[in-house]
Order: sequence, then C-alpha cells, then structure tokens
Amino acid sequence: MKKIILLLVMTTSTLFAQEIKQVPQISVSGEGKIKVVPDEAMVTVSIENTSKEAAEAKKANDIVADKVLKLIKSKGIDVKDFQTQRMNLYQNYDYNTKKKSYVANQTIAIHLKDLSKYDNLMIELVDTGINGIQGVEFMSSKIKELEKQARKNALLDAKSKAEDYVSVLVGQKLGKVLLISDNSQTNYPQPVYRGAMKAMAMESDAFSRETLAVGEIEIISTVSATFVLE
Repeated sequence: MKKIILLLVMTTSTLFAQEIKQVPQISVSGEGKIKVVPDEAMVTVSIENTSKEAAEAKKANDIVADKVLKLIKSKGIDVKDFQTQRMNLYQNYDYNTKKKSYVANQTIAIHLKDLSKYDNLMIELVDTGINGIQGVEFMSSKIKELEKQARKNALLDAKSKAEDYVSVLVGQKLGKVLLISDNSQTNYPQPVYRGAMKAMAMESDAFSRETLAVGEIEIISTVSATFVLE
C-alpha cells in the first residue's frame, strides 16, 4: 500500500512539473509626468499663549481663535474647508526658577480654494494675533484626474519601451501583460516662510507688490510591467 501511495505522489509531481513551462517574458519600467499650476492652498496657522493660570492661558488662546474663525468666515470660506487640527493645554515647569506656567496652543488648517484671496487673508490673519504660519501647501483641484492621466501615461511609456526591445528580436512579438506594479508620487510646492510674521507687518504699500509664487505641482507615476514574449 505504501508503494502505491509513493508511486502516485511521484507521478503527480512529475505531471505538475511538466505543466510548468518557462514563459519568455520582458520586464520594463515606465514613467508618466504631468505638471500643473496649483489653484488651491492649504494654510496652517498656530496660536499659543502662556500664563501662570491654566484658565488664563486658554482664555487668551480662545480670544485669538475666535478672531481667526470669524475672519475665515468673513472671507466666504465654507465651514467644511477649515478645521482645528490640534489643541493642547499643559503645565510647563522651569527647573531653574522653580516656577510653573501653563501653555495653551492650537493649530487651524484653512483650505483656500480661491488663491486670489491669499494675500489679504495672510495679512489679516497676522492682525488677529496668531503666533505663526506653520505651513502653506499649494494644491490642484484637478489632482485626481491628473494622477489618473499620469498613470495611463506611465503604462503607455512602459509598453512603448517593451515594443522597442522586442522589435529587434527575430520571430517574437509583445504579448499580454502579466504584472503591473505602481509607485506614484506627487510633489507639492511649499513656500518658505522665514520671518513671515515680520514681513507681513510692513507698511501697506508693500502689499501691492507681487508676493505669491505658486510654482508647479509635479505628478509622477512610475510603473513596472512584465509582458509575455510570443
């Protein structure tokens, strides 16, 4: 009985090995790149106050936050396009002076869908009493469509490369695709805000100058594709 089972196992393994054939393949990479001028921005501002009492620190923070939120609403920005991202209230102890204080801080993110409002918004945000602008990230309202097109372009580029290679191989042509691996990325331009608070507090005649350089968003899609050689 053991001999029969062993024979069946060996026969099955042999048949399985015969069915596995080495399929001629070609693997290539492709890249799709699209550049677009951004039409939106995500502005993040920070508010921070320190006091001997926790309630006083929070109250000072709340006053500034109230001004910021009222300003945002006055600009016609939809409620779904701004949000408090982080809020903290904690005790800070100075080991040198042996004194404690309380720090209240929070950040507010504003999705600005109309860049024509950018300069005035930034100027007026400073007047509310914020402590800093943590970051400005420029974006595109058509990013999903552009990413989709970049992926298509990347695969077309991979197919074109594969066809170039196969064109010099006698008796072979490019067959169906076996595997596609995607590795896409999007680079968003971010302006540097060194001394931004000081610059925005300059006299009003400076505000007529051109201050916004949004650059371009670069959408890059990279794929690896494996095709059958027929």
